[in-house]
Amino acid sequence: MKVLLLNGSRKEKGCTYTALSLVAKQLEAAGIDTEIIYIGLNAINGKLDELVKDVAAKMQDADGLVVGSPVYYASPSGEIQVFLDRFAGVAGAALRHKPAAAIASARRAGTSTTLDVLNKYLMYNEMPVVSSNYWNMVHGNTPEEVLQDKEGVQIMETLGKNMAWLLKSIEAGKKAGVEEPAKPPPPFPRWLST
Repeated sequence: MKVLLLNGSRKEKGCTYTALSLVAKQLEAAGIDTEIIYIGLNAINGKLDELVKDVAAKMQDADGLVVGSPVYYASPSGEIQVFLDRFAGVAGAALRHKPAAAIASARRAGTSTTLDVLNKYLMYNEMPVVSSNYWNMVHGNTPEEVLQDKEGVQIMETLGKNMAWLLKSIEAGKKAGVEEPAKPPPPFPRWLST
């Protein structure tokens, strides 16, 4: 099993990366492979199409997804949003029924609205949303401060454990013959949605 973790921060190894690493550590401890993919500035430096194709191809074989973003103006980074806008269309079929989570990193506030925006991408694509023991957020202005946020660290660790449990539960269900629900037809003709 493998989980992709998307780092939507403009800083490749900053606070969002630190939070994603805490989640990844718990997944790896449960025997699940992880890959943290830096979206950040690659999404706006003329590499968006290539990045979307690459991550969509990886998503075909992945079993879960974690999307992370810092808070910019009480919202996710523009970089992760432009990436997800394209990625959801390209990788939509590969996302369906794969457990996913969103995490937010902030110095102080704006995490709830950031999580709200990110979770909508997951829910629209029929991804079971994985929770923790509180909102999936960490606080700090530097990676060192994030690691001092004891509650935030526990939330990320619990999130990793919960995702590992859900992935293993889904795998056990499949082995026991539990089938995925069929995708419903659209409630209106496709031409009305354009």
